[in-house]
Amino acid sequence: MPKLWNETIESHKREVRDAIFEATAKLVSDHGLSGVTMSQIAETTGIGRATLYKYFSDVQSILVAWHERQVSAHLHELAEVRDQAGNAADRLEAVLEAFALISHQQHSAELVALLHRGEHVARAHQHLNQMIRDLIAEGAKSGDLRDDVAPGELASYCMHALSAASSFSSKAAVRRLVAVTLAGLRRPRR
Repeated sequence: MPKLWNETIESHKREVRDAIFEATAKLVSDHGLSGVTMSQIAETTGIGRATLYKYFSDVQSILVAWHERQVSAHLHELAEVRDQAGNAADRLEAVLEAFALISHQQHSAELVALLHRGEHVARAHQHLNQMIRDLIAEGAKSGDLRDDVAPGELASYCMHALSAASSFSSKAAVRRLVAVTLAGLRRPRR
């Protein structure tokens, strides 16, 4: 097949997948996880059920694919924040705040239970842990952050502490949590 034809087909498939994701997210938001059917998704998307089944086998597979895309976008966003100018401590603070604000986004407990047990979530956590660990090691080397605790332990501390942001009611509370977490990373006074 000509290259233009392949690009057109791939573009069309992406657009259909995006429309399916949008429709599913809206329906789950409006009706809850158990209140959504493939027929509703097909109708809301404006495609036939047979076409929908060519892309996904059930509602859960749609949600998992949508979540994988969201997680990938979050990791990309965090990498962009990490790569901004500044010293390691400043970049770490920016990454931790961005991570906490992402964690703060509200999702139903039912949806979180379904989506956060996938392999893609474990890989994302490992990637984020490595990103935070590297920034902490760089900050410790420059003297901006503590060097009396292993960077891996401090990265785990940060991720566990900031996961509490998911239960907070305001962004101000999330930012206070980030400040307290960062205080634990500062070099102790001697």
